[in-house]
Amino acid sequence: MQTILTDFYTLQSYEQAENGSFVANIRLNQNHEIFKGHFPGNPVTPGVCMMQIVKELSEEFTELKLFLKTATNVKFMAIINPFETPDLKLQLDITQNEEEVKVKNTTSFGETIALKMSVNYKKLTT
Repeated sequence: MQTILTDFYTLQSYEQAENGSFVANIRLNQNHEIFKGHFPGNPVTPGVCMMQIVKELSEEFTELKLFLKTATNVKFMAIINPFETPDLKLQLDITQNEEEVKVKNTTSFGETIALKMSVNYKKLTT
């Protein structure tokens, strides 16, 4: 899997449901450089990084290159501290047509929902 977030997270496992949705389990790298600056002494996973993870996983699961077109209902509901909660579960409900891919995401750790969002990606041709 190609990623711009080099060594930021690891895809531990994933499952595909019959309805086409995916559940992915990832582990954040608490020693990544990003956490030294965001924020020193109180590491917080940047929201833009979480959005990039959703894009990368969507690309992996659809085997397509994608470009973010729109993001709606983006709700960061809990702080993700990589030292306290490095293991995340991402539910990705993926639908697509000829031109775009739509993804509804819920990211959680334990019973806590950390992120909910709906995104539309344009399919890119190689």
